Amino acid sequence: MKEIKCNYCNKTFSQSGNLRRHQRVVHTGEKPYKCNTCGQAFSQSNSLRIHQRVHTGAQPYTCNTCGKASSQLADLKKHQRVHTGEKPYKCNTCGKTFSQSSNLHVHQRVHTGEKPYKCNTCGKTFNQPHTLRTHERTHTGEKPYKCNMCKKTFRQSNALKKHIKIPHRREIVQM
Repeated sequence: MKEIKCNYCNKTFSQSGNLRRHQRVVHTGEKPYKCNTCGQAFSQSNSLRIHQRVHTGAQPYTCNTCGKASSQLADLKKHQRVHTGEKPYKCNTCGKTFSQSSNLHVHQRVHTGEKPYKCNTCGKTFNQPHTLRTHERTHTGEKPYKCNMCKKTFRQSNALKKHIKIPHRREIVQM
């Protein structure tokens, strides 16, 4: 069997198609597979096929435990950790474990002190985007959470929950 060598990095392949795919993905950035619906381009035909489910609504993967449907197998596997309790991502600093790598990445900012989200109004920085959005409401005055019982509004959902538990506890018991 003849080995075909990549002229960029000298990695070898037994099939020319695998070499071409390698070069597109790793070296050239070429994206010859284009979505006819939205125009987004991909380096691999399989990536285009998966993307097209966004437009068709196809969800071929189903959770055996709860029936939740998903368009991608990787998303289904991530979802199934809700049922299994599996937490394969571990923080090397403190040992805390997570079900998703993105949650581990955000957690690690506790140890590094990284705060990549900055308020454009006052310059204060935050380690999570939702914390920045909540903070920005102190400048805009926005209060998107509204009590259905008395119409009082709040900047944070937890403040609304606390409000309902204390002033409206008798009303809730009577319902």
